[in-house]
Amino acid sequence: SGELLAAIRSVHEGGIYLDPMMTRKLLAEKLKRDTPEGVNELSERELQVLRLIADGMTAPEIAEKLVISVNTVQTHRLHIMRKLNLHNRAELFKYAINKGLIQSETL
Repeated sequence: SGELLAAIRSVHEGGIYLDPMMTRKLLAEKLKRDTPEGVNELSERELQVLRLIADGMTAPEIAEKLVISVNTVQTHRLHIMRKLNLHNRAELFKYAINKGLIQSETL
């Protein structure tokens, strides 16, 4: 009943009223839309490797930068591709651009 009065007052004063449950649902949907699809499935290291691949670095360059082996870089790349259902480096790059994972100065 207090909730109803608050809603009526808000609308009467030119404001809007959103049910708290609806507000939570709307915020959850917005967060879901704003989070690049698949990114939540990637580990921090995989995301780092994806960004470096998108920056145009080779596996040996990434390995040197991250102080890991080339095989480890390739394993991360395979895991990224599997998790995101991508099939080649070009798709990885396109995904990173579309999801805003790389900066425009990289392009």
